[in-house]
Amino acid sequence: MTPYALTVDAGVRDLRTADRLLHALAAELALPEGTFGCTHLVREGRPRVALSLAVPSQPLLSTVRERLAVHDHEVTPGIPDAKGRAVLYPGVTELTGTLSVADVLDRSAITRVTVLGGPGEPDPATPLMTQDHVRPHWQDGELILTAMPAVGGTLVPFEVPEPTPCCADH
Repeated sequence: MTPYALTVDAGVRDLRTADRLLHALAAELALPEGTFGCTHLVREGRPRVALSLAVPSQPLLSTVRERLAVHDHEVTPGIPDAKGRAVLYPGVTELTGTLSVADVLDRSAITRVTVLGGPGEPDPATPLMTQDHVRPHWQDGELILTAMPAVGGTLVPFEVPEPTPCCADH
């Protein structure tokens, strides 16, 4: 991950809202393709989801910081932790429909695909139904997508686009 990063704390409490805010900021700030936008769960104080933006250069980082000043968000240098959930990353727009695991790795910044409960990495030819929602996580400096087995020998990303809220009936 690039050292040109900052954290945006907008007081967001859920991942879907954080995803929408990252996409809105990327569009408003006209962030280039090499940008990484991640979510980070913050548990100290009031639980919330912070955002991080990592851009390819220091001048661009300064511009982003200046343009974020018009928002009522807390902006600090660096990232909150090394385990962010990537929403914006190189190649994310290419991950639509059903692709082979090899295609996912070739077209994006994702470096590895793992299968939940599986003994190792899947065969590169295994189809992955992206559901147009691919959210890998940073682990030990690698962007890793966790997938689950699905019907017909396919895989799906572990995170689904429209999750059922835990405790929805409370």
